[in-house]
Amino acid sequence: MAATIPLFPLGTVLMPGASLPLHIFEPRYRQLTVDLVTGAVPGKEFGVIAVREGYDTDRDGMGALEPVGCTARLLDVRRLPDGRYDIVTEGARRFRLLELDDSTHSYLCGSVEWLPDDGTATEADDLTRMLATAARAAHRAYCAAAWKSDDWTEPAKGVGPAELAHVLAADCLLPMADRQALLEERVPLERLRMVRRLLARERGLLQTLHAVPTPMATFAEDFGPN
Repeated sequence: MAATIPLFPLGTVLMPGASLPLHIFEPRYRQLTVDLVTGAVPGKEFGVIAVREGYDTDRDGMGALEPVGCTARLLDVRRLPDGRYDIVTEGARRFRLLELDDSTHSYLCGSVEWLPDDGTATEADDLTRMLATAARAAHRAYCAAAWKSDDWTEPAKGVGPAELAHVLAADCLLPMADRQALLEERVPLERLRMVRRLLARERGLLQTLHAVPTPMATFAEDFGPN
């Protein structure tokens, strides 16, 4: 069943269960923040969806956006003296964008369908337990190579296999295309295989090149007609 939610296009991919702090300064998203706080937006939940590199939502509409995003649930708000906001959110539900609405509100809205997982994964299953253990080991090895020891923590033991891949990827500097692929994968065991493979690859690159991926937008410049 389709639902309509506010959209916040960003140059990143939000994962379910991941924390996302945001600094709100644009007038349209200040209004979205007000609507979230006052309850005009039900559930204090809005959609975060990645903008394709080189595209602009105001110019390219839906063509600028990835097909799948994740809702962010508002956890905390701090209003600054000049009317800006600092907010803390957490990734919640995945959705597929069906239609874009840029006229009803000052901020974008979208008609979406929710994307539950295909199948289940439980700790009692031997294959699930093996893949979860391997994914956690790949995460530890990546973080040991990428961060100082006090810059990261292991996910809690209570994180289930369906959520684990997203949580492991959340604090790792994976390329956007890989993060988007993880978000779109709906089979929990495949997500665990994928995140283990990606983190092992990135650890190898770190050790060889001593470098982490940087979005192409970091180097982008707008060129004039001449």
